[in-house]
Amino acid sequence: MSIDKVISAAVAKAVEALYGIPVDPATIVPQATRKEFEGNLTVMVFPWVKAARKAPEAVGAEIGQWLVDNEAAVSGFNTVKGFLNITVTPTYWNGVLAAIEADEAFGTKKPEADSPLVMVEYSSPNTNKPLHLGHLRNILLGSSLANILTACGNRVVKTNIVNDRGIHICKSMLAWKKYFDGATPESTGKKGDHLVGDCYVAFDKHFKEEVKALMEQGMTEDEAKAGSPLMAEAREMLRLWEEGDPEVRALWEKMNQWVYDGFDTSYRRMGVDFDKIYYESKTYLDGKAKVLEGLDKGLLYKKEDGSVWADLTGEGLDHKLLLRSDGTSVYMTQDIGTAKQRFDDYPIDRMIYVVGNEQNYHFQVLSILLDRLGFKWGKDLVHFSYGMVELPEGKMKSREGTVVDADDLMADMVATAREVSQQLGKLDGLSDEEIADIAETVGLGALKYFLLKVDPRKNMTFNPRESIDFNGNTGPFIQYTYARIRSVLRRAEEAGMNKADYSAVSPNDKEIALIQRLGDFPSVVAEAGKSYSPALIANYAYDLVKEYNQFYHDCSILRETDENVRSLRLALSDATARTVKTAMGLLGIRVPERM
Repeated sequence: MSIDKVISAAVAKAVEALYGIPVDPATIVPQATRKEFEGNLTVMVFPWVKAARKAPEAVGAEIGQWLVDNEAAVSGFNTVKGFLNITVTPTYWNGVLAAIEADEAFGTKKPEADSPLVMVEYSSPNTNKPLHLGHLRNILLGSSLANILTACGNRVVKTNIVNDRGIHICKSMLAWKKYFDGATPESTGKKGDHLVGDCYVAFDKHFKEEVKALMEQGMTEDEAKAGSPLMAEAREMLRLWEEGDPEVRALWEKMNQWVYDGFDTSYRRMGVDFDKIYYESKTYLDGKAKVLEGLDKGLLYKKEDGSVWADLTGEGLDHKLLLRSDGTSVYMTQDIGTAKQRFDDYPIDRMIYVVGNEQNYHFQVLSILLDRLGFKWGKDLVHFSYGMVELPEGKMKSREGTVVDADDLMADMVATAREVSQQLGKLDGLSDEEIADIAETVGLGALKYFLLKVDPRKNMTFNPRESIDFNGNTGPFIQYTYARIRSVLRRAEEAGMNKADYSAVSPNDKEIALIQRLGDFPSVVAEAGKSYSPALIANYAYDLVKEYNQFYHDCSILRETDENVRSLRLALSDATARTVKTAMGLLGIRVPERM
């Protein structure tokens, strides 16, 4: 049992014994005592003051004394107004450390066959452009959230919905036919998603030139855009696609495959994957059918022009279009179709959509519609709404080609990690293969950590150079501390330092603080899963390595002559390394054994 639960149970017993008040130990949540006060854990006594008919300090003193007299884990206490600061018996911490050491899966739970089934959707790219920095935040948040939910004991299905149809796809296809002279990924040496993205940018360039020329002939901007021959060709290509034209469909399949191959390469380098990928080209018809079914049941309504709508005024919203007058679907309809396919494929208990906060209204409506159309989890779907990521220079625009490409960013981060590591002498004496692996590990770790350490609900600015710093709240700082600990443990093993019994050792303040920080890990993982926040894991890892570095600075390990004390410190080092590796693994970040 964790020290928090031991104290909660003991305080509950004390309150009942002293005041006759039955208390559920789960309602008592000890917090780490603030640094300026003596003690390890703090409990608020205000809930029992009225029943006890005594001042808060008197209630705290009575409970504290009962704990000292009756609970072996408590050696002392002090009260500050309504706060009871509890000092844990020093040697008790050794048992906490031993329990951490003995638990190979410390901090995580193994999903059972009947555990809740949670589906997490992330990435959701379009097939008209490569992945960019904005996608990276989405992908890394979704992947780490899936890891965390699994560590909380859920069964998790990781899914991706690819937007592979629509006018934007036809723009890239048309530009390839008109301007790229049969270019292929093989002939250009480009990844397929990059080549298709170039086509999308080329369409926008030529479209703007047409609009400008038409405006010079006297048209307004709106008239010029509506009268653009290039846009008319793109719309005609979309019509042919909808009708299943063999030539258009063949080009669509070929160019989409180029993009899928490119995406797969990027995903592998990021270290993310999916259990199931859905394609909007295969879901929109199901969505249309589900909407028509809802219309037949009177759940939706049709206007005179044939368009189908949902009346959401009863939910405090407006009327939502689901099928246009020409029978074509909108994004909402496609999402309904995707939901139907997912519900058919899996017995989902909870559905989590990882999508930016600009889509908050969309998912509010989707939840209502899915519930109305009979999906049992519709009402409780979770929109994991995250903020936008920008560069110091400002926002990015795909069609203007000003986005930060994910592949280029990953390559730059790895190159920068190699450069900085060499300047700091952290790669001295390593082979070329080891150097390449460490540069990849540190570069991608820096990128992932920087994007994940921020509260996902906040907008953020990504600064590549700041993220690669080996000091401060960064991935490389945590990775380097892990490598340092592993070096200590290797040297201890090489020196034949066998583990001795440390149960009777009275740990000092630095050792206790580190054990206490380690003991927090399970509750941090649980809270990260509950609040959908990988940032809690990231910042816990940073706080843990800071605590370890203070311990490392003040406490000799390999030179400690007392074998039992040395064993305690080696056990602390090992537990810290394992916990850091687990925490960073939940974020999808590797840690280097040497550095």
